[in-house]
Amino acid sequence: MKKRLWRIIIGTMLFVAALAINTDIQLLNMALYLITYIIVGGDVVVRAFKNIIRGKVFDENFLMTVATIGAMLISEYPEGVAVMLFYQVGELFQSYAVDKSRKSIASLMDIRPDYANVKRGEEIVTVDPDEVKIGDIIVIKAGEKIPLDGKVIEGSSMIDTSALTGESVPREVEPGNDILSGCININGLLTAEVTKEFEESTVNKILDLVENASSKKSQSEQFITRFAKYYTPVVVIIAVLLAIIPPLVIKDADFNDWIYRALSFLVVSCPCALVISIPLSFFGGIGGASKKGVLVKGSNHLEELAKTEIIVFDKTGTLTKGVFNVQEIHPEGISKEELLELTAYAESFSNHPISNSLKQAFGKEIDNGRITDVKEISGHGVIAVVDGKQVMAGNSKLMKEMNIAYHGGAIAGTVVHVAIDKVYAGYIVIADEIKEDSAQAIRELKSANIKQTVMLTGDMKNVADMVAKELGIDQVYSELLPADKVEKLEELLAGKSEKGKLAFVGDGINDAPVLARADLGIAMGGLGSDAAIEAADIVIMTDEPSKIATAIRISKKTLGIANQNIILAIGIKILVLILSALGIVTMWAAIFGDVGVTIIAVLNSFRALNVKNL
Repeated sequence: MKKRLWRIIIGTMLFVAALAINTDIQLLNMALYLITYIIVGGDVVVRAFKNIIRGKVFDENFLMTVATIGAMLISEYPEGVAVMLFYQVGELFQSYAVDKSRKSIASLMDIRPDYANVKRGEEIVTVDPDEVKIGDIIVIKAGEKIPLDGKVIEGSSMIDTSALTGESVPREVEPGNDILSGCININGLLTAEVTKEFEESTVNKILDLVENASSKKSQSEQFITRFAKYYTPVVVIIAVLLAIIPPLVIKDADFNDWIYRALSFLVVSCPCALVISIPLSFFGGIGGASKKGVLVKGSNHLEELAKTEIIVFDKTGTLTKGVFNVQEIHPEGISKEELLELTAYAESFSNHPISNSLKQAFGKEIDNGRITDVKEISGHGVIAVVDGKQVMAGNSKLMKEMNIAYHGGAIAGTVVHVAIDKVYAGYIVIADEIKEDSAQAIRELKSANIKQTVMLTGDMKNVADMVAKELGIDQVYSELLPADKVEKLEELLAGKSEKGKLAFVGDGINDAPVLARADLGIAMGGLGSDAAIEAADIVIMTDEPSKIATAIRISKKTLGIANQNIILAIGIKILVLILSALGIVTMWAAIFGDVGVTIIAVLNSFRALNVKNL
């Protein structure tokens, strides 16, 4: 870019000098323009000849070379030099735009860790992250990047996850918490056990996704590639015919005049604006999405997202947190605190997720000396003596078996019924917690003109219906096996419009077949399974459903910018091509038709990078 800028500055000074020096010595005039031309456009001419040798004849270098050398040959020196000078200005803008977009995406590359501190005995050895194995113990000091995915075994700290998720609020971690590679340890000393090798780590997968995203072209980009392939040779042939035929068939027609028209035609025909600005728009959109913690695996998926009309959600881990917690306590004859305490004590010897939820809700240390005669009844619950009282905690089957009258209404969630000394004492509801932004996500999707929201889940009907009602989801299908989900998805795919797209959002291993079958697969990447992330086309790194609506807004903005550039470039080019062929406009208008439109289109493409308010 610096070299090109200096060439433009020196070339402009010489060009102005050539225009200002009014001399009758034609040779001196010609020499000044020729020197300016070589400084400004020498590299373009060299590239054109190299490409001709390689068999790539019809490109922008060829068009610029033929048009400018042709102008010089018919003594239109100022126009010839000006075309090349403005072309280089356009190329400078293009280079700057591409560089800015690349830097936006390349900023992600800073998350790649350079080393890992591995604990070997009493020693800490600094090694390359590639050399670390699963099960190795690593130490992450304050200010260091977390080199590999792992589980904290010692220490607590705040970690900066912004490089992965786009979130600025640090997250607190302590022993037992998972940590992801690419995050930064802010203030404490962490010791962690490695759970994934570097090749399979979060940071490596993100880098791989971003690096390969641009290889998958959108329909708009494919159209431009095909368009340029046929368009360029056609306009060259038309230009040649325009230079030769009219002087032969039209009386008093001047060869110089028609050659000048043909050269103007060639200048404006260069498809730079389209070839540069369309991929640049999508590149900017992908970069902008990555800033928001949304990884798009290709321009084609960004385009499909803009056309989405049905979004299908998995429930657990996608709209809900996938973690069971005590949601409600309904005592009868005793206090809430006593009911929870006695139940937690009765369940304390079990490692069942329900038991763990009860112990977590109780939140105090269990005194095993208060518990005797623990009996676990498989598929029913547990009976234990706590402080001399017989506590029965379990499902409705346990209550029926013990002939205890219980509250049997329709309750959404897993219900633990409790009886104390064979008298019903109430029930505790344990359920998966809905994510904070799930309701907001559904509202935003509807305001983004998504026609239908659907939930597919293997969970019980009453739980699924409650979640769907609370979130405002249009349709819900529950108690489904993975194969049933695919079947339901096929039905939904058959119901969408011809051009519309269906997106599925999931996070589990069982979601991988559905993610792959949908027009567009969206995976929750923070806590989602590797299989789901692999099968998906888009990954939400923050695990926030609301980011889907953000991604849709980015995709629609990007597609809008790409379409604006196509209409602008083709519309102006056709107009100037016709006017050039008719001799109504000069080569200066042709320069605007090429370079001016390119600069406008490139500057318009910059807007795709601005996602601050989306």
